Amino acid sequence: MEFLKRSLLFFLICGFNHVTLGQDIFKGKIVDSDNGVGLAFTQIINIEDKKNSISNFDGTFEINKSGSYLFKKEGYIEKTIELIENQYYIIQLNIKPSELNEVVINANHIPTKLKKTTATISIVSSEDIQRSNNTDFAPILNRTPGVFMQSGALNTNRITIRGIGSRNLFGTSKIRAYFKDIPLTNGSGETTIEDFELASISRLEIIKGAASSIYGAGLGGTINLIPQNAYLNDSNFNGEISMGSFGLIKGILNVNHGNSENSFRAVYSNTESDGFRENNNYKRQTFTLTSNHFLSKKDELSFIVSYVDLKAFIPSSINENTYLNSPKSAAFTWKQAQGFEDSKRGVFGLSWQHNFNNNLKQNTSIFTSFRDAYEPRPFDILKENTLALGLRTRLIGNTNLFGRNLNWTLGGELFKDTYKYSTFENLYEDFPNGTGSVSGQRLSNFIENRNYYNLFFETNFEFSEKTTLTTGLNLNETGYKLNDKFHVTSENPNQSGSFKFKNILSPKIGISHLFNKNISIYGSVSHGFSPISLNETLLPDGQINANLKPETGWNFEAGSRGEFFSNKLQYNFAFYRLNIKNLLVSRRTAEDAFIGINAGKTQHDGLELALNYYWLQNKKITISSFINYTLNKFIFKEFIDNTNNFSGNDLTGVPSDIFNAGIDFETSFSLYGNINYQYVGSFPITDSNSLFTEDYQLTNLKVGYKTNLSKYLKMNIFLGINNIFNEKYASQILINATSFGSSAPRYYYPGNPSNYFTGFNLNYLF
Repeated sequence: MEFLKRSLLFFLICGFNHVTLGQDIFKGKIVDSDNGVGLAFTQIINIEDKKNSISNFDGTFEINKSGSYLFKKEGYIEKTIELIENQYYIIQLNIKPSELNEVVINANHIPTKLKKTTATISIVSSEDIQRSNNTDFAPILNRTPGVFMQSGALNTNRITIRGIGSRNLFGTSKIRAYFKDIPLTNGSGETTIEDFELASISRLEIIKGAASSIYGAGLGGTINLIPQNAYLNDSNFNGEISMGSFGLIKGILNVNHGNSENSFRAVYSNTESDGFRENNNYKRQTFTLTSNHFLSKKDELSFIVSYVDLKAFIPSSINENTYLNSPKSAAFTWKQAQGFEDSKRGVFGLSWQHNFNNNLKQNTSIFTSFRDAYEPRPFDILKENTLALGLRTRLIGNTNLFGRNLNWTLGGELFKDTYKYSTFENLYEDFPNGTGSVSGQRLSNFIENRNYYNLFFETNFEFSEKTTLTTGLNLNETGYKLNDKFHVTSENPNQSGSFKFKNILSPKIGISHLFNKNISIYGSVSHGFSPISLNETLLPDGQINANLKPETGWNFEAGSRGEFFSNKLQYNFAFYRLNIKNLLVSRRTAEDAFIGINAGKTQHDGLELALNYYWLQNKKITISSFINYTLNKFIFKEFIDNTNNFSGNDLTGVPSDIFNAGIDFETSFSLYGNINYQYVGSFPITDSNSLFTEDYQLTNLKVGYKTNLSKYLKMNIFLGINNIFNEKYASQILINATSFGSSAPRYYYPGNPSNYFTGFNLNYLF
C-alpha cells in the first residue's frame, strides 16, 4: 500500500512539472511609441477566447498562452500582435489625436495622463503638423492657445508664450526648448527650433508659463520636440517631393528598420526657396538619426543625432512706406551687402535607462552640440562658433505614502558652452554694386564661457483616485566669463570679466481633481526666472554691470479639461496671472549695440481655450473641427525708461487676442483635407503705445488623396493654398525700431501673399 501511495505521488509530481514546464510565459512591455513611456493598465485581450488582462504600473505584462492579442488603451490606437516566440516583447502604441486628453505625457518626467496634470500643457500631434506644408513652424505653433510665433522669413522668427519673450528684438529668448533630452537653449537663454526638419518630429509638448521645475523654471515655459522614434519589428521607406510658390522645392527621405530589440530611423531633407522678397533665398539640408536598443528587460539605450546645413539670405525689416507700397523689397543696405546667414549645426545625445525594479528607474543623458556660423551684415561681418556639453540625469520612482501612490523624480542638469565670436569690417560699399559683402579688418574678438546647473525635484501624490497634488522645486546657478582677445586701446577697452548670478530657488505647487471620468479641474502656483545674456550685462565702457538682476515672476493659474457627448467634444480651458519684476529692457546704443537695464514690472493676465468636436466618425467619413482662442491683457505695471513713464501701457509686441478655427475631413474613398482660419488682433509696436499694427485674418487650405497602390506601397498626393484671400499683413514686427540719420524706422516684415504648395508621398513597407 505504501508503495502505491509513493508511486501515485511520484506521477502527480511529474505530471505537475510537465504542465508547468511545458507552459510558455510571454513577457513584455507596452510603451508610447514616441516618448517610450510605459503605458500602465493597458487592456490585453486574447482574440480567440476573449480573456482579458492588463499591464502593470510600468507597462510590463505577462501572458501564459500564445496567440493573437489586442492591446487597447484610451488615447492610443489599438494594435493586434501575434505572441508566438519565446522573447521579450516591446509593444509600441501610437497616440489617437481624437483622445489627446487621455494620452500619457512625459513632460515632467513623471508619466501622467494629460487630463490629470496640474499645469497647462498642449500637445501638437503629428496630425496637427501635417495640416500644413511641413516647411514652416509658424502656422503650427500659432494654432496653440497662448503661443505666438512671428516669422519674418524661414530663418527669422520670434516665439512668445504668454507674452514672455516679446521684447527680444531678434530671435527667441526666455523660452526653453529640448530635442528629446538635449537642450536647444544656449547659455544665454536664446532658443532656435525653426531650422529642425518638421518631418523628423512626431509631436510637440508645450508647457506654458513658469510651471516646469525640471526644465529650469523658465518664465515663458518649455517646448519639447519629440523626434520620430524608430519602430521595432517594422521596416519601411518613405519619400516625399513637394514644390510651391516662390521657387519652393523640398525633398524628404524617411527610412525605418527594426527587429524585436533594435530599431533605427533616418530622416534626410533638402529645402530650397527663392522667397517672396528680394535677398530672400533659402537652402537647407538636414539629417536626423534616432535609434533604440533594448539590451535587456532592465536596460535601454537610445541615440539621437541631428545635423543642419543652412544658407539663408536676409531681407530684414523695412519702413512703413516700403511695406505698404513695395513689400517685396529688401532693406536697402541688406540688399546692397547681400546679407545672409551661413551656418552648420549639430546635436548628439546618448540616453541610458535602467530599471532597478518596477518602482524605481534612472535615466541619464549625455549630449553635445555645435554651431558654426558666418553672417555678413551691412554694419559688420560676424563669425561665430559654439560648442556645448552637458549631462542630464534623474531618478524616477513610485512609492507608497499613507496607503496612496507617490510618484517622484529627482535629478539635475549640467550645461556648459563656449561661444567664440569675432566681427570684421564689411567693405561692400567699396566695391561695384552687386559684389556683396567683403570682409575687412577685425573689429572684435571674444570668447564667452557660459555655464549653469539645475537641480530639480518633483512629486505627484494621489490623495485619492480623483485628486493629485504636485509639488516641485528647482535650484539654478548661472555664470559667465568673458575673455576679450582683441587688442586693447583707449577706444577699445578690455571687456574681459566674469559674472555669476545668485542661486535662484523656484518652487511650485499644484492640484488636479477628476469630477468624473470625463471632467477635471486643476490649479497651480509657481515661480520662474529668465537668465540675462552676457551682452546685456556689458556697459558702454566695457565693464560688467554687476547690479543687473534676472527677471523673476510668480505664475497663478487654474483650468479644466474634459469631454462631453460620448467624447465627441474635447475642451481645454485655462486662465492665469503672471507677475514679473526686474523687467529687462534692451536699450539700443548703436545699430548693433544694446545694453540691458532693469526698468520695472509687467502683469500678464490671460485666458486660453481649445475646443475639438467630432461631427461624424464612421467607416465612410470622419469630420472634425477645432476652435482655439487666446485673450491677452498684458500691461507694464511699472516701467520707467530714462524720463519716459510707460506704466499702464500695453505690453509691446503681443496681440490683444488670437482666434483659430478649422475643419478636417477624411473619407473611406481616399480623399482628405482641412481648412484653417486665423485672426490675429492688433498690438503696440512702441512702448509708448503711439503706434499699433493692423489686425489681420489668414485662411489656409489643404486637400489630398491617399491610396494603397499594393499591399506594400502607399501613395499620398496633396495640394495646399496659404493666405487664400491674399491678406496684406506684417508677419513679424521689430518693436521700438530706431531711425538712423534721415531714414524712417524699419518696423515691418511683410507676410507672404497668397501662395500654394503641392507634392506627393510614397511609402513602401518591406
